[in-house]
Amino acid sequence: MSAAFSGRQLLLAASVASYALVFVAFLLYETPGLGIAHFFYLSIATTAIATGPLIGALAGFAATGLYAAAVVLNPTIPSADVLTASTAIRAVTFVSVGFMLGWFAGRNRLMLQELQILADRDILTGLPNTRAFEAAITKRLETGRPFALLLADMDALKELNHEAGPSAGDDALRRVADRLSNSLSPEDQVARVGSDEFAVLASCQSLDEASELSARLEWILSSQGTKATFGWAVHPQEGENALAVYRAASERLYARKVMRGYVRGQQPQRPRAVS
Repeated sequence: MSAAFSGRQLLLAASVASYALVFVAFLLYETPGLGIAHFFYLSIATTAIATGPLIGALAGFAATGLYAAAVVLNPTIPSADVLTASTAIRAVTFVSVGFMLGWFAGRNRLMLQELQILADRDILTGLPNTRAFEAAITKRLETGRPFALLLADMDALKELNHEAGPSAGDDALRRVADRLSNSLSPEDQVARVGSDEFAVLASCQSLDEASELSARLEWILSSQGTKATFGWAVHPQEGENALAVYRAASERLYARKVMRGYVRGQQPQRPRAVS
């Protein structure tokens, strides 16, 4: 159960309790001009905030009905007071307040959801960012099932930015993001975790599977004109926690980049297990 859902349940429970409390207090203590019914606004507000404009408006109607019933049942209040302009005005204000508060609360929830999405997304590529990636790898670790972490580092991005300008580098990053996203299985996850670095969480069971996936992704990128070097690690063989797995993948990535010497102009080769 999410914290937001639990909070809304508490608000609804508080609203129901306040309806009952105000109704009983009106029956026992209301006298002409005292105004205990104004406390129904609290009930309406909590209901509207927890739900939305339509339920908020219904909460206003419910408060009006409880007010009318309380007037009839309270011996100190003339029953004729129910059929007055003040009751109609009260009904309009109850319903209007419920609707408006519900509308603003709903808009606020939507904006918070949009902000949450933006907070977890890389602005340039639209991929999950480092924050979202950390949450994703934590969830993988909690399942206890094996998985592979692949780190991809674009080769010569700085040179591309220098020769063709930052916009060319940005375009290259977007292409890599799109190709990686379209080349992975639905259960795999890809994120941008650095200026020219991407991370992939894949359901690989062994180092051989991770190596083969890395080779395939390198070939896909290379065949479309983008050079990238991959490093990989598999949980739990090479790490019991996120830091250990990331370190193992990063060390393999660095070693492979050193071995390759950032060679340019290679022709794409068919995928095979890489060393």
